[in-house]
Amino acid sequence: MRYAITAAAAALLATAAQAQDMEAFKRGPVFADFGAHAPVAGMGELPADAAFRHSFDVAEAASDGKANRHIESAARFINMHVAAGVDPENIQVAVVVHGGASLDLLREPVWEAKGKEGVNGSHALVRDLLDEGVRVILCGQSAAAHGITQADLIPGVEMALSAMTAHALLQQAGYSVNPF
Repeated sequence: MRYAITAAAAALLATAAQAQDMEAFKRGPVFADFGAHAPVAGMGELPADAAFRHSFDVAEAASDGKANRHIESAARFINMHVAAGVDPENIQVAVVVHGGASLDLLREPVWEAKGKEGVNGSHALVRDLLDEGVRVILCGQSAAAHGITQADLIPGVEMALSAMTAHALLQQAGYSVNPF
């Protein structure tokens, strides 16, 4: 009995410790609907000439009806750096998509034709990223596996031979790769 009470108390404490205070997180200044971030006190200033060429690797599909949180990381990256004083012209971002996340790049009629329910929750996010100059690149191997053609994609999404090819070319162009 004492073990059960101790285990229950530990579970409650662990849950409370894992709870996140999201009140400090705000969207903007670039993406008003995506990319919430929080200011970080005591971090010091970023160099005035800071420049980023950064890519994100996204394989996990969005939860039903929601924007893909891994794709949204690109919006958060841009928002938080602009909010911290980095010139938006000094930020170049690419999102390389493969695996199950490939379906998050579909135009609405194709989304429905593929048997997906509701709306593509990532459509507005991807459209906003593209409108701000973010490159969104689909792995051609994943596209072939999912029966996706260029015409099926949200306009502006690029197709690469593979995700590996896209990352190799981006690295040659000076992009770092987000490790998570």
